[in-house]
Amino acid sequence: MFLLALLEAAALAKLGLSIGAGLATIGAALGIGRIGSSAMEAIARQPEAADTIRTNMIVIAALVEGVALFAVIVCLLCLFL
Repeated sequence: MFLLALLEAAALAKLGLSIGAGLATIGAALGIGRIGSSAMEAIARQPEAADTIRTNMIVIAALVEGVALFAVIVCLLCLFL
């Protein structure tokens, strides 16, 4: 009985970790999409500032990707530890 409850808890933990990794990935995708659309709108409004806007967009997108990768790695570490 105890072993069955322990296995059910482990299965629920794996499900929770999978949902957490998926939410982190979806959040990063939405964030990068919003960054890209805002940057394109800003470039359309001020074409002379395109280089500055593009550089800032790349830096911010890299930071968002880093946070998402960190979240997925934490979920995977929790899965195996």
